[in-house]
Amino acid sequence: MVVTDAGEARGYRPSATMPFAAEFRRQASRRRTQLALGFMVLLPLIILIAFQFNSGGDDDNGNNEFASLVDLATSGGLNFTLFSIFVSASFLLVVVVALFCGDTVASEASWGSLRYLLAIPVPRARLLTVKLVVALAYSGLALLLLAGTALLAGTLRYGWSPLRSTVAAELEPTEGLLRLLAVLGYLAVVLLVVAGLAFLLSVITDAALGAVGGAVLLWILSSILDQITALGALRDFLPTHFSTAWLGLLSTPVQTDDVVRGCISAISYATLFWGLAFWRFTRKDITS
Repeated sequence: MVVTDAGEARGYRPSATMPFAAEFRRQASRRRTQLALGFMVLLPLIILIAFQFNSGGDDDNGNNEFASLVDLATSGGLNFTLFSIFVSASFLLVVVVALFCGDTVASEASWGSLRYLLAIPVPRARLLTVKLVVALAYSGLALLLLAGTALLAGTLRYGWSPLRSTVAAELEPTEGLLRLLAVLGYLAVVLLVVAGLAFLLSVITDAALGAVGGAVLLWILSSILDQITALGALRDFLPTHFSTAWLGLLSTPVQTDDVVRGCISAISYATLFWGLAFWRFTRKDITS
């Protein structure tokens, strides 16, 4: 082996280690990735089948808000997609993003393969960057699969109709589709907080389940605190305070004030968590 004056093997390039495509394929072969993405496709179909059992005579639930949302969901493919997003945004998508981002480094540590990756050698910052980008890519793919499957299945079953909601006037299909894309974009930004928190916990702990569960529990805790009005203006600093601001994208006219605040809050929290993760990982002793 030829060694350069800097002590590196000739031809060694840190940027060429651990390619994104190789890590993407590696994660695609994992059972948890296949199950998570598969469930994103399956969920809209389960909801669609469940709607077929609705006899339309359930008077006990006919006057509540959820029943009105169900009625809207069966009035067109766009409305069915909106309903699928609505029932998934507060918990399911949080769990999926936490799974992809919290299982990155911690799983390698629990398997005992992390130190071998660094001994190849893969620079620590390079390893974290690739794993983070791959985790974010799969998180985005899960969101698109959920919405895409719901839109396709809903359109085939209920037709291509205007988008209707309880917060806006009827929107033409083209505009309704653009509004849904905006909603997905905002949700993707908000979920960066979960991604950052799960990724930080994945670096701190060697237990993947602890990183995933910790991120989900802290998100739930923030949601509970956000319901306590006695906290006043302090609630504005909670990462979940603007998590439902995407409803403003469906209103007429569009309300973007909380959307902008939510984007700033989410990006700030995510950047802080990712920064702490890189700072911690580049300084910790890797023993597993």
